[in-house]
Amino acid sequence: MLHTQEWRTHDIHHHQHYSVGLALNAHEVKEAQCLRYRVFVEELGARIQTRVPGVDADIYDPYCEHLIVRDTSNAGAGRVVGTYRILTPEAANRVGNYYSETEFDLTRLRYLRDGMLEVGRSCIHPDYRNGTVIALLWSRLAEFMARHGYRHLIGCASISMADGGHNAANLFVQLQNTHLAPLEYRVFPREPLPFERLATGRAAAIPPLLKGYLRAGAWVCGEPAWDADFNTADLPLLLPMSRLTPRYARHFMPG
Repeated sequence: MLHTQEWRTHDIHHHQHYSVGLALNAHEVKEAQCLRYRVFVEELGARIQTRVPGVDADIYDPYCEHLIVRDTSNAGAGRVVGTYRILTPEAANRVGNYYSETEFDLTRLRYLRDGMLEVGRSCIHPDYRNGTVIALLWSRLAEFMARHGYRHLIGCASISMADGGHNAANLFVQLQNTHLAPLEYRVFPREPLPFERLATGRAAAIPPLLKGYLRAGAWVCGEPAWDADFNTADLPLLLPMSRLTPRYARHFMPG
């Protein structure tokens, strides 16, 4: 784990009625996992295997840093309302791979691995989706990357398949012309979404998190994968810190 005494004692940031920082113990990690269960399983209908009822946990969690936002107001009572999990390249080596590699062949990104941070399991409590919590998470994530010298961010943007996959297919078709990564950064889905068959030509709705990544300068690295357990189409994303747009750099990067 990357916790240092400095991080533990000084780096829980407070913003009005929120605090944001890394989970420091197993109890805090479990709070994040419970929020994930509420959002992914109870709200979005994911089918996951879990040893503990009400907890979303997998083999990657013990190797990850867990970024959490708490509502510190009287009404919020300190509950965790937003989370991201972070897998560093060092931790990916220990666990054996990045989570994204279960869905995509990342061979073309191998030269980036030493400085490539993976994020995932991003979720926000339904009562707090007003932009503040995700901004706090991104700010701390950017600070974490800068502190440790990571140069590339990878992850997957999940798009609901509740409509049979049509919106996800239309979205990828739209993004192909404007946001596709250069060939040397392309990755390949292990379970491809048949987007050409599912596309209808209608304008697609872009999930807010994906919209944020694209505005920040992220590339879409290839065709979407179908995640049957979560019933989502997952778009592979790569954000080189050198591409971070000035607006995002001003808001989120330290210094």
